[in-house]
Amino acid sequence: MYYSIGEVAEMIDVTPSSIRYWQSNFKELAPRTNAKGTRYFTKEDIETVKLINYLVKDRGLTIKGAQQKLTDNKAETINNWEIVKRLQELKKELTGIRDEIEGPSRSPQRGDDKKEEE
Repeated sequence: MYYSIGEVAEMIDVTPSSIRYWQSNFKELAPRTNAKGTRYFTKEDIETVKLINYLVKDRGLTIKGAQQKLTDNKAETINNWEIVKRLQELKKELTGIRDEIEGPSRSPQRGDDKKEEE
């Protein structure tokens, strides 16, 4: 299955121009193109865009820094990114469980119970 640049940009919450810029700077990002030059991204391409976005936006690396990271130790970088993704998923799950337990009427915040006693 292939995705357009607009679909990928929406999935990752970046602009299509960012993806085009990253494509020109990272050899790892090479989506298929048709005769008109329309880009078609595979799931692997999308994962590469997510990794670049993580390095540049989340970690704050420059383009050169992100390129260096992928060149020097791509396996370790991907492994670290996978760990971060999993931790973010766990946080989301735990937050959901907490919100279910607390229900619509949230329990008093710390310090609020003292006010109620007075």
